[in-house]
Amino acid sequence: MPIDPHLRAAAMESRAWPFEEARKLLKRVEKAGKKTVLFETGYGPSGLPHIGTFGEVARTTMVRRAFEILSDAPTRLLCFSDDMDGMRKIPDNVPDRSFLAPHLHKPLTVVPNPFGGDYESFGHHNNAMLLRFLDTFGFDYEFASATGYYKSGKFDDVLIRALEKFDDIMAVMLPTLGEERQATYSPFLPISPISGRVLYVPMKKVDPKQGTITFADEDGTDVTLDVRGGRTKLQWKPDFGMRWAALGVDFEMFGKDHQTNAPIYDRICEILGGKAPEHFVYELFLDDKGQKISKSKGNGLTIDEWLTYADPDSLSLFMYNRPREAKKLYFDVIPRAVDEYMQFQQAFPRQEAKDRLMNPLWHIHNGNPPPPEEGAVSFSLLLNLVAVANTEDKAVLWAFLNRYAPELASHKHPRLDAQVGYAIRYFKDFVKPKKQYRPPTDDERRALEDLSAVLATLHEGAKPEEIQQKVYDIGRRDPYKTVQKDGSAGVAQGWFNMLYQVLLGEERGPRFGSFVALYGIENTRGLIAKALKGELAE
Repeated sequence: MPIDPHLRAAAMESRAWPFEEARKLLKRVEKAGKKTVLFETGYGPSGLPHIGTFGEVARTTMVRRAFEILSDAPTRLLCFSDDMDGMRKIPDNVPDRSFLAPHLHKPLTVVPNPFGGDYESFGHHNNAMLLRFLDTFGFDYEFASATGYYKSGKFDDVLIRALEKFDDIMAVMLPTLGEERQATYSPFLPISPISGRVLYVPMKKVDPKQGTITFADEDGTDVTLDVRGGRTKLQWKPDFGMRWAALGVDFEMFGKDHQTNAPIYDRICEILGGKAPEHFVYELFLDDKGQKISKSKGNGLTIDEWLTYADPDSLSLFMYNRPREAKKLYFDVIPRAVDEYMQFQQAFPRQEAKDRLMNPLWHIHNGNPPPPEEGAVSFSLLLNLVAVANTEDKAVLWAFLNRYAPELASHKHPRLDAQVGYAIRYFKDFVKPKKQYRPPTDDERRALEDLSAVLATLHEGAKPEEIQQKVYDIGRRDPYKTVQKDGSAGVAQGWFNMLYQVLLGEERGPRFGSFVALYGIENTRGLIAKALKGELAE
């Protein structure tokens, strides 16, 4: 469909990072006069896909959609799997590591599948897992297999060119290697006719006219092998540049761990007759211990784990936010992502067109996010409701929600209904085991008694703002009273911290007035009574 010229003009000025990257790409495409623009993402199927893999495809798609607002040029997204790489180590997260031991250094699409089932190899299994999640999220993409491309001859012409430019490629690579590695390095990796392993051996002869290489096989005999038809592959750094040259890739993003190698990829692409694509370098995801997440280690979050506790949209938002900053990717980031999504969703209808382009949901939903549900309740508030209601029954929780806002109903509010289910699972697995109530001090007991008495003056159904004001009134007394810049009485954060620790068993919590409105005034007074009797901290 034609793009609204006002939208295109706003996109040309937008500071949202996908538009900033799309504008760089637009200059490249216009200068080269390309008719179709190719985006690429890479996947190493040495382990199961993780959220970092999803993030690369999601973010690339965001740039692709932003580019399509700026240009009428057709676009493609190629998701490329390096499944011809040799299995250099056995992943930690496979059922039987000894099963894979005899197949070290064989191409991943030759290694038997340790997970069983109908997949013919470990590589095929992991590719299928990649495709499953790409399809689950509705990505528009084409899948490409390195094994398929090498064996089908799609890379043959550029492989011959690599033989012709062998010395030039070596001149790029050798200065990046140590002395010992320089002595044995070759950009070509032959597949041993004897063992089927990917060999890291020096070349004895390179013959561009015949399209062959000569090397010593594992038994010491010299073998001359045609580089075409999947009999060889390139080392991973030359392979990056070769693929860009062979396919005409225009845009590829990669993690910061590739940043120092990017000039090598670019130079090899140029040596082989291509033009290096536009890059976008994103920061790496870290697990709860601050270590980089890894497919082979299986640390951090998996896609399925995130989707157990939150919806796909919250995951997409997490990927959109601050891609150039290193972020911890563990279970405790989920509630904030869910609540931030709701906040952006509520803001979107009120925003002007140019401001919507800065809203992450524009990029997550290609300019058309779902409208917010009326009476939305934050995920953090639902978690606290699950905690104090002490139930895993959705019907019980919906009774609280319906009393809080009579217009709410599970059949009318499917997103909220799903969030209730997510909150139950998240609380059970992550919040409940860490809950630690503490008894109130003497000063805190008096403050809680006063709070209960003030709440008794309100009627059930009081608005959250009205309840919050009463909570503030108690907090403005000693020992929580503070003096603000204008001389008025304020409330120290310690007041709310005490409420969360004593009544909810947590360090942080939702806006307390909203919690009381949802849980009920009398129920909250009952909760305070239990805390004063020491029943919560038992």
